[in-house]
Amino acid sequence: QVRLVESGGGSVQTRASLRLSCAASVSAFSFYAMAWFRQVLGKDRELVAAVSRSGLEAVYVDSVKGRFTISKDSTNKTLYLQMNNLQPEDTAIYYCAARLTSTGYYYENSEQYNDWGQGTQVTVSS
Repeated sequence: QVRLVESGGGSVQTRASLRLSCAASVSAFSFYAMAWFRQVLGKDRELVAAVSRSGLEAVYVDSVKGRFTISKDSTNKTLYLQMNNLQPEDTAIYYCAARLTSTGYYYENSEQYNDWGQGTQVTVSS
């Protein structure tokens, strides 16, 4: 099991930037596909971005394309989400997720992930 700890959330103004980090306590970090999901109270958890275990393949939800970048740092065992030009609709709790895999694919469904962080709040005000 992987312990995931998110950080970097906060309250910002529209068009600001934040970088979320997800530190993983696991020896075989390079064997994990990972993702960022977000959830607003009363709504389903939504994929924001997912990355393959190599970090070379990634997918984004349409609403964040061109603004957010997911990256995987195997040296530091950390997943990042660089968020630029933040908008009020980005307000949510952001969760990091990990899945041990032997494939080069990324995974887009929350049910495909076994390990989750505790979440970090991002609030964007206009």
